[in-house]
Amino acid sequence: MSWNEPGGGNNKGPKDPWGGGDQGPPDLDEALKKLQEKLGGLFGGGKGSSGGASGGGGRGIPGALLGVIAMGALVVWGLMGFYQVDQQERAVVLRFGKYLETVQPGLQWNPPLIDEVIKVNTTKVRSATLREIMLTQDENIVEVNLSVQYVINDPDKFVLKVREPERSLQHASQSALRHVVGGTGMDMVLTEGRAQIALDVRERLQEYLDMYDTGILVSKVNVDESKPPSQVQAAFDDVIKAREDEERVKNEAQAYANAVVPEARGAAQRQIEEANAYKEQVIANADGEADRFLKLLTEYRKSPEVTRERLYLDAVQAVYSNTSKVMVDVEGGNNMMYLPLDKLAEQSQTRSGGNVNIDSNTIRELTNAVTEQLRRDAAATGGTRRAGR
Repeated sequence: MSWNEPGGGNNKGPKDPWGGGDQGPPDLDEALKKLQEKLGGLFGGGKGSSGGASGGGGRGIPGALLGVIAMGALVVWGLMGFYQVDQQERAVVLRFGKYLETVQPGLQWNPPLIDEVIKVNTTKVRSATLREIMLTQDENIVEVNLSVQYVINDPDKFVLKVREPERSLQHASQSALRHVVGGTGMDMVLTEGRAQIALDVRERLQEYLDMYDTGILVSKVNVDESKPPSQVQAAFDDVIKAREDEERVKNEAQAYANAVVPEARGAAQRQIEEANAYKEQVIANADGEADRFLKLLTEYRKSPEVTRERLYLDAVQAVYSNTSKVMVDVEGGNNMMYLPLDKLAEQSQTRSGGNVNIDSNTIRELTNAVTEQLRRDAAATGGTRRAGR
């Protein structure tokens, strides 16, 4: 019987030359089996796994490989959670579909498959356009093209509060535009009222979007075009042309009034000044005549005959100096000669075909010549009579 066999005699166990008693060498299969059981407990392994491992030492290797794969998958899963948020963006984080937080720009991490990250650009200016045909306040039909520029100022509301915020923006723009145009006349919509309509639409549209919690901020509204429908475009063109003609005629009338009214006012002022000057002149002449009459009265009381004769001569001179007719009384004659100098001047002018100017010197010379001739005729007539006697 060998030394390590259980034997008889007084020995109760196998003989061990190292003095180990009942202990034997470690079992490798048992160690792999325990490791496989632990990994199977961590990753859902059952009794089948442990049973398969007990078949031999080579069957423990798939369990170790499964652990390595699991560790690698865990690392990949962790790396997938890193993401970058740009400076112009904000990220809305949902955990199991529920809002968690809003992430600022920078490198961020959230557990993948658990958190959902939605990035929203909050600085980009977006644009929406619409074209509507509607009634104005005076029951005319107009066609309006509108463009809306907007940004997303609240990403939480933009993502979570409204299902389709941009579609809601379209509907709100239509409602605001119809409300404003429906309270405005056609002339204002087609001409100078477009800027005011854009301001009113922007204000009302922002009220609608704030009420819906869309998270949209309207930056600008433009009325790109406003015109009548194509079916009645010709009639509207005629109306616009007539309105332009009306404005042109008004401007011409105003220009004429601006030219005539100041001139009329100047003429009226000139007449007033002339009337005042005439008034002063008449008053001054009356005062002078009254003063002269008083002085003549004083002289008349002193010498009535001389003053009466002087007044008579002055009156005759004043009358004769204003007439073109001359009365000639020749000494020694019985008749008074009448010389119509005005008629003679007209006849001379007709014959000469030009202008003949007769002044006082010419009249005086002509009168003296006629008088001298009459005296000669009278003298000759007197001499003839004396010779006959």
